[in-house]
Amino acid sequence: MALARDGPGVAATAQAFWSQVHPVFMLPPLAASLFGVVLAGDLEPTLAAVHVVAIFAAVYTAHLKDGYVDFHVRGEDDDHPLTERGCRVGLVLSTATFGVCCLLLWLSVGWIAVALTLPTWVIAYHHAPQLDMNPITATTGYPLGIALSLLGGFYVQTGTITAVPLGFALVFLVLLSGIKVVDDAQDYDYDRSIEKRTVAVTVGPQRAHAVAYGLMVTALFVVLGFAVARVFPPTAILAALAFAAVAAIAYRTGPDLATMLLVRGSYVFLAVLVAAVWFEPLAAIG
Repeated sequence: MALARDGPGVAATAQAFWSQVHPVFMLPPLAASLFGVVLAGDLEPTLAAVHVVAIFAAVYTAHLKDGYVDFHVRGEDDDHPLTERGCRVGLVLSTATFGVCCLLLWLSVGWIAVALTLPTWVIAYHHAPQLDMNPITATTGYPLGIALSLLGGFYVQTGTITAVPLGFALVFLVLLSGIKVVDDAQDYDYDRSIEKRTVAVTVGPQRAHAVAYGLMVTALFVVLGFAVARVFPPTAILAALAFAAVAAIAYRTGPDLATMLLVRGSYVFLAVLVAAVWFEPLAAIG
């Protein structure tokens, strides 16, 4: 049986599997893992690579499973490049890759490294059709995966967790949850028709809008508070200001444009935080 719906052959199959790589949503979890390395200060390249590959495998699993459910199970999407068998084969391969990475982390670092990494796959695999039917898990699944990616990236380098990575993980969890609420609002009409309980469906679009920006504002104030308390570098305030400028523009737009602006604003936010830590090492703050 063919794995790709466009036809048999190595090229068609490879293209179908490659189509499930979505850089816009895959890059933040990978970048979060590497940000954990930056926070750690010291780099062990092999361990960093293993953790990044594990996170990639988890996110790839999420996209495969989500596409499989939306097209082959729910009939929600108009098309999908992989057959049902192709989706299953892809899930086996991505899960096996993730498993190998976890085994390497266990042998090289310890069980806590695996305990911080394994939930990312659990969230990815169960996002559809389980977690995406509840307003809390539908909203926090992706942000929680990114927060865990950051903590795992830090832990595999240091063998410990400190207040700094925990603080950044909290900020990403809250900020990205706000963005996710806006993102889900794009599909309000359809989600309501299939009784998919996103925040927008549960409380209505206007209240969801307030919830989303309330979460984002809270995250930015957390950054300011940690910077004032010298937990974060003082220059982390620049990251908060940069994202606030983007959010102020997005606030007056519709969900589609707002999502595009906020996702890219989160890239700027992360980039400025990386620069703040890179050029002003946390160890020097006292």
